[in-house]
Amino acid sequence: KQWYQRRVAITAGIAGLVRGASEGEGLGNAFLSHIGGCDAIFSMMRVFDDPDVTHIDGDVDPLRDTETIFHELRLKDIEYLNNHIDKVGKVVAKMGDKDKAAKNEHETLIKARELLQEGKLIRKCTWANKEIEALNKHLLLTSKPVIYLINMGEKDYIKKKGKWLMKIKQYLDANDPGATMIPFSGALEQRLLDEPENAKTFLEENKTQSNLSKVIVTGFKALGLQYFFTVGEDEVRAWTIQRHTKAPQAAGKIHGDMERGFIKAEVYQYDDLVEHKTEGAVKAAGRYRMEGKNYEFLDGDIVHIKFNVTDVKKK
Repeated sequence: KQWYQRRVAITAGIAGLVRGASEGEGLGNAFLSHIGGCDAIFSMMRVFDDPDVTHIDGDVDPLRDTETIFHELRLKDIEYLNNHIDKVGKVVAKMGDKDKAAKNEHETLIKARELLQEGKLIRKCTWANKEIEALNKHLLLTSKPVIYLINMGEKDYIKKKGKWLMKIKQYLDANDPGATMIPFSGALEQRLLDEPENAKTFLEENKTQSNLSKVIVTGFKALGLQYFFTVGEDEVRAWTIQRHTKAPQAAGKIHGDMERGFIKAEVYQYDDLVEHKTEGAVKAAGRYRMEGKNYEFLDGDIVHIKFNVTDVKKK
């Protein structure tokens, strides 16, 4: 068999948040500025009891913790909007109806503040296209997509039981309908990392599995991201692009010359390689194809880019 080795991307986390963070408590503004630099949020909900892992509020209550987090995010967004409503309002006062974009932005920000003051999240509200255009300039904390990770104790995760699971589902159905929640166990994932030689046996004996891949894939989907691969005898690379990226722009992620001199992409899917085992067998099965400039790369595409920079320079 001729197999390509896949490489792994790693995600980093941000420390926790406490009541009063919007006013400087705990890590305060530093924490909230880190959140501002993110495109999506994994909201970790602790549901395990462990005397060696203390909680700032003294006991475990994931619903209370989640309320705290989004209350503080709303307060920070309101503070931000108060400042920017005043700034945009001055432009509107000066320009009047002459600056329609500023007027729309001002009205949209006022609407957003009112909704936040009612306890709502920006991402869960209904917006017209022109309002979305205005909001996209500000990237409010409560506009970011959220995935809820339910961090269970190892035993409860293996048993697929826990006193908080149904309560969390009911809470999310009421407060964040349609939200994605993923149960996992940080303790189990750490065990698998620390004892890789025993991981397969442990999972089989306990009839369980890691949920780390699901966390990564779900996070990528929330961001509108996907992978494509370039492969060779010495190296395999995974490249991250936005969904619906066309072939020349995707090639530009590898090198600018590939985008400028793009001719075509030779493409097949990762699943085709899994099924047919070798690139040669993929070709023989008719799954290897040529795509042009209008092709949008798909998640899991394996590609060979054909390009010619010399011809581009001559034109």
